[in-house]
Amino acid sequence: MSATGSSRKRVAPIIASVVGALLVGFLWVLVTAKPNTADDADSPLLGQPAPSVVTTTLNEEDFVLARRKGSWVIFNFFNSTCVPCVAEHAELVAFNERESTAANPAELYTVINDDNDDSVRAFFSKNGGEWQKIRDTDGAISVAFGVAKVPETWVIDPNGYVRLRIAGQLTPGLLDDQLALLKKQFGS
Repeated sequence: MSATGSSRKRVAPIIASVVGALLVGFLWVLVTAKPNTADDADSPLLGQPAPSVVTTTLNEEDFVLARRKGSWVIFNFFNSTCVPCVAEHAELVAFNERESTAANPAELYTVINDDNDDSVRAFFSKNGGEWQKIRDTDGAISVAFGVAKVPETWVIDPNGYVRLRIAGQLTPGLLDDQLALLKKQFGS
């Protein structure tokens, strides 16, 4: 047997042991790590002016986000086949009803994400929701906001700055609570 073959036989168990120890350590980190339970998600847009949004509504009206300055604006990115979107819908309906009686109500908009008009109309006809639905036909709005997957909810302050991103399904009262905190912090 050559010297090279002998040294390989001695090194191989050491490498295998090191790789095994690293895998065990990695698995330990995965098992013991605490999941992120935060309701909001980080984004480079937070505290920055909202991206420009110019599109049309499902009712064929023009929508320009810059014209909404002076109002709190909430974008909820939605698809009618998305299970969490369907699950959170009742909470959005209740939120919109509560906001409609507020002194300075937030404006809720559904941003249609990779869906067709007929499916969205059918969904809202069946499940309620008396607010504007805006089209994102080419996905530009989703890209501008960095939407990873629906549902995502974004809050824009009356000055046009992005203040909050909630990735995933809304839980009862979450949007109300977060909006109240933002209004207190940045003025209503």
